Amino acid sequence: MLIKIVEDVDLNEAYHYLQDPGAGGIDLFVGTVRDHAQGKQVVKLVFEAYAPMALNEMQKLAGAAQQQWPIAKLVMVHAVGEKMVGEPVVIIGVASAHRDAAFTACRFLIDELKKTVPIWKKEYYEDNSVWVNAHP
Repeated sequence: MLIKIVEDVDLNEAYHYLQDPGAGGIDLFVGTVRDHAQGKQVVKLVFEAYAPMALNEMQKLAGAAQQQWPIAKLVMVHAVGEKMVGEPVVIIGVASAHRDAAFTACRFLIDELKKTVPIWKKEYYEDNSVWVNAHP
């Protein structure tokens, strides 16, 4: 498993890590900073995490996914720090023998990460900013 909290997300590292001769399906989700939120223009986001707890929760999610699906390799990487519109913030990747398991496990991991992992974001708009839970 490749599970990290980082300053900069490396898409190539994630994809190369997921390579496995027994995996016929690789699902790679990349979450990026969008240019709007709550009806306002977003200028940038700033992410903070309590890394020890976040990594522990990410490990738990990875273990739960491995118990439910036949996963060959798994990636969960989330960025912290300032991120501009279009920049990658989170990568979830799953390699499995078949695409269905890869898709389903990947969806489970991103959905649960957003619910349980202690990562917060501050949204900067043109006129103000606000701290929000990164996970609705």
